[in-house]
Amino acid sequence: MPGSDDIPRLSGAKSWVSLHMNDLILHETPQGPFEYLVVAFAGWADAAEAATTSIKYLNRKLKAAKFAELDPEEYYDFTQTRPHTIRTKGGKRRVEWPANDFYYWKPKDGGKGVVFYLGVEPNLKWRAFTSNITGLAQQLGVKTVVHLGALLDAVPHTREVRLTGWSSHAEIQQDLDDAGIRSSTYSGPTGISAVLMDACIKAGFDYVSLWGHTSHYLQAAPNYRVAHTLIKFLMGFMDLPVDTNDLKAASETFNREVAKAIAEDDQLGSYVDKLEGQYDESLAATEIPDPSEMVRDLEQFLRSEQRQRRRQSSNEGD
Repeated sequence: MPGSDDIPRLSGAKSWVSLHMNDLILHETPQGPFEYLVVAFAGWADAAEAATTSIKYLNRKLKAAKFAELDPEEYYDFTQTRPHTIRTKGGKRRVEWPANDFYYWKPKDGGKGVVFYLGVEPNLKWRAFTSNITGLAQQLGVKTVVHLGALLDAVPHTREVRLTGWSSHAEIQQDLDDAGIRSSTYSGPTGISAVLMDACIKAGFDYVSLWGHTSHYLQAAPNYRVAHTLIKFLMGFMDLPVDTNDLKAASETFNREVAKAIAEDDQLGSYVDKLEGQYDESLAATEIPDPSEMVRDLEQFLRSEQRQRRRQSSNEGD
């Protein structure tokens, strides 16, 4: 488990004493400056794994190096967020704990780099957890924190991927507005992403939150289509030199597989047709569809499908 005595911790360096002692494990001290910190959390804020897939793809393409991690011991109820046991190639058993890892990338021309964080929403001590993230970002000279998220929504997969977003910086917010990326009007119970937003703004960072909307009737993960859309925005916003051809190909394959599955299900196809009409009408009226109404339609469709299957089963029994 992370936290063994042979791994250096930030508490041993004087310049890092503002961070929570023994929580942040440092493998390397990157040399800044770093303009951005891009974060994504697995779980509630990662529908169809679109947000975390985006970070993983960027890390792989940019060859970002892992340099730090958060010890999970203080932040998780392991009966709720359970570690996994895996069998290694050598036949041994190993336990994998909830991972919260930091990576960095520096351009070859010596310009400002990017820090990436890939984590799991914690069960405990959210304020202490986020203060570790903001404290590390401050030490690395980060100016802007970008959160990537994904949510289930009543959007047809046959339309352009919807992005919603918000920024604490007026010029960035104007860029979002110009790109047609609207702010969410949601109010209610929230997750770690909103707590991190609050901590970042209080710490003086510019903050950007960007969410990709995933069709709620699709169970396939990862959703490469949404991940591709998130990454395309980041590439323009942060000027990242990333080749996305293979991700684009994966997105196109994903689309074909979804289309094939829906073509084989008349009821689901009818539901998607209805959703398309409602969605297009809402865009024409410059209004966002009412999610509660769409969820009721989906529930009605599922109940209808269940009744039909029961009737078919009964007829086969006769």
